[in-house]
Amino acid sequence: MTRRNTLTVIQMNDSHAYFHLHQEWFWQGNQLVYRPAGGYARIATMVQGIRRSVGDGVLFLDNGDTFHGTYAAVQTKGKAMVPVLNALSIDAMTGHWDFGYGPEVFKQRASELNYPVLAINVYEEETENRLFPPYAVREVNGLRVGLMGIASNIVDKTMPPHFSTGVRFTMGREELPGVIDILRNQEQVDLVILISHLGFPQEMKLLSEVPGVDLCLSGHTHNRISPPVKQGDTLVMQSGCHGSFLGRMDLEVTDGRISGFTHHLLEVDADILPDPTVAAIIDRELDPFMDDLNTVVGEVATALNRAATLETTMDNFLLSAVLAETGATMAFSNGWRYGAPVVPGPVTLNDLYNIIPMNPPIGMVDLSGEELVEMLEENLEKTFSGDAYQQMGGFVKRGLGLTVYFKIENPAGSRIQQIFVGEEPLDRSRIYHTAFVTAQGVPKKYGTNRRELATHAVEAMRRYLSEQKPAYAELRGTYTAV
Repeated sequence: MTRRNTLTVIQMNDSHAYFHLHQEWFWQGNQLVYRPAGGYARIATMVQGIRRSVGDGVLFLDNGDTFHGTYAAVQTKGKAMVPVLNALSIDAMTGHWDFGYGPEVFKQRASELNYPVLAINVYEEETENRLFPPYAVREVNGLRVGLMGIASNIVDKTMPPHFSTGVRFTMGREELPGVIDILRNQEQVDLVILISHLGFPQEMKLLSEVPGVDLCLSGHTHNRISPPVKQGDTLVMQSGCHGSFLGRMDLEVTDGRISGFTHHLLEVDADILPDPTVAAIIDRELDPFMDDLNTVVGEVATALNRAATLETTMDNFLLSAVLAETGATMAFSNGWRYGAPVVPGPVTLNDLYNIIPMNPPIGMVDLSGEELVEMLEENLEKTFSGDAYQQMGGFVKRGLGLTVYFKIENPAGSRIQQIFVGEEPLDRSRIYHTAFVTAQGVPKKYGTNRRELATHAVEAMRRYLSEQKPAYAELRGTYTAV
């Protein structure tokens, strides 16, 4: 006898603790436009509406990058997020920046949630036990659904060391077949859903090598995927970032196999009425911070965004402030993907913390021209490697004060064609006084005379705004693919 069921899966990924409505960017013709979107109270309204229309056949899943990204989340080490998330009726999640307060803190935050954090690929170094359970099984609308998690594998490779104290991360490639086997043959599930934070290229390669996943929820790379893509027999979806979108997948399941689907990438529109219960929780958690965060600290004439791989106005603004503060020849920061846009007009302290919520001290280091080439080649390989498993991190490392001409398609170590520092060709034997924020801007293995200044990033941006009325941050062509 044929058995037919339905299942609706809702995805939230890379929401980065954006509690409230915020600016988001959208493509329109040959330009970016901006409008408000997001906020967990509006997400709650949308999820509740879907649950009312569908009934019991709904799973709401979160790919992580949830506990870190805004001032209140960082100041409370993610604790301000807990009551908000618990009110959303999420079924499971995995993580990445959620390790930003250290594995023990993330483990504590996970214990405070009313749903599990899942990761097949994170191990305690001392015991070799998994830090989190690898899977969970949910009974939904007559289906047994196996949920697996793969956390970001780069936490102990490119992130600050305290993110991974006492734990190690794998790609999950070796573990995945065994967990699928347990779910299929021991747990007797009808469907296997993977909640991954490896990033879209890595997940597509992994799924090409390991069959048995019915639906992969992809995270990390902030793709707005619509329609979903297929890798073999696996459907793959990803739903933007900042909580500005939800992904909805409605599955038809016949005898334990997906026989049909519809997908929608749903904008969390400003016109959606916020759920009053979740809105009240958010107001309570943010109340201690809002007077300071709402302080207007200056004005920008350029829209600030992080919407591009090579160079963005948001990072040019940050690095302009760093250069103004230090008088350095050039400056670098990490190629972060998160950070909601700032539109032309008044800038609040909250906007500055959204740009760099951890507010690190500014660093200085002396780099040789040779080291600069090596550092940039390493970063380009981590961004554009032809082997998806070797891609580690976000966008291209942000820089200011130099111009780099490179070929994306060239092999590792051979992409850079020429570099100019200011108007002068790079001298590989020369020492360049360089400023940076975080070790991801300039890794510790590069340079000499490394030191931290008393000034932190937000203070530098605030001072820069007091001197530039308004501030401009146009694109400079720092990285040019040729």
